[in-house]
Amino acid sequence: MEKYSNDIMRRCVAGYLIAAVILVLASCSSNTEVQLADQAINHTPEERFYELSKTQFESSEMQLGKMEMKIFHKVVKANGLIDVPPENRASVGSYFGGTVKVIRLLPGERVKKGQHLFTLENPDFVQTQQDFLEAKGQLSYLKSDYERQKNLAQDNISSQKNFLKAESDYTVIRVKVASLRKKLTLMNINPDLLTLENIRTTINITSPINGYVTQVGIARGAFLNPSQSAITIVDTDHLHLELNIFEKDLSKVSKGQPIRFRIQENNDKEYKALVYLISKEVDPESRMIGIHGHLVDEKQSSMFNPGMYVEAEIYSASVSKASLPEDALVELEGKYYVLALHSTSNNGYKLVRKVINAGEINDGFVEILNSQDFNDSVQFLTKGAFNLITE
Repeated sequence: MEKYSNDIMRRCVAGYLIAAVILVLASCSSNTEVQLADQAINHTPEERFYELSKTQFESSEMQLGKMEMKIFHKVVKANGLIDVPPENRASVGSYFGGTVKVIRLLPGERVKKGQHLFTLENPDFVQTQQDFLEAKGQLSYLKSDYERQKNLAQDNISSQKNFLKAESDYTVIRVKVASLRKKLTLMNINPDLLTLENIRTTINITSPINGYVTQVGIARGAFLNPSQSAITIVDTDHLHLELNIFEKDLSKVSKGQPIRFRIQENNDKEYKALVYLISKEVDPESRMIGIHGHLVDEKQSSMFNPGMYVEAEIYSASVSKASLPEDALVELEGKYYVLALHSTSNNGYKLVRKVINAGEINDGFVEILNSQDFNDSVQFLTKGAFNLITE
């Protein structure tokens, strides 16, 4: 009986010890490793596990992150030039031919509206001034004679013929004075200040707009014909985009849509504009349609020059999509992989390689087409995945 009791006691003690050991092991397991992804990730045969210590993770400057909903744009490709409106470009010449006497302009020089650009000399200029002064002098006499003949005719003292002759002469000289006054104004000579003492053989040509000199087509001593362009001036305060899109993309583009464009001189930087006008005519040869765009920030006009070639994208639609940073995806043998966080422990991290179906790329983020395969709580290695997968 005593032996039987000892047997029972030994068995009870052994049972308690086994139960205690199981509890301790379970406790250790729960404290050292927390399963994160078994229920959140659908496992596939291509998965592969990677284990990292916290020291390795931190020294390699790795980062974890979740999928984010990012805006992806449907774009229409376009190309074209930076240009200015027609009213901001001036081709300067002269209404009157003459020899260039003074010119001190260089391409790139800033000029203001009304600024003296160059001087022309021609003896014929003297004749115009002479004709005006003579006609102006005759005008006073003929006006007085016209009024005298008018009064005489009213009193039947003078014949109607004399009155009509005086009226005709007065009208003719008035027309001549008015026309010569306009001509002198076009020559930049003030007719009200013109006297016998200041008749000159030269005229000054001034700038019609504010802007920059882009071309100088004359030289001192050369003869400038009335139909010849001497200087080209461009006002760059209001630059715009003149883009071209294919005919098939016309239905996707509308006024007010955002434009992102780059210039060849700095292809890494993007600038913003908006669709302002859409041409109503299709080029019969290229089947292209013109798009007129305005800069979002007009202050950026100083960074560009007319004639610069640009490559642009017109954002025709915007959709929010699940995405990951480009650095999170690694291409290997035609497939894209990511590393998802499987579990964490006191010692480090356990990652599992998963296949990703990549879609569009926008602003450094890649659309994830199979995002439904992952729970919202899953974290991915967003920095450092390439070195692990390809090693």
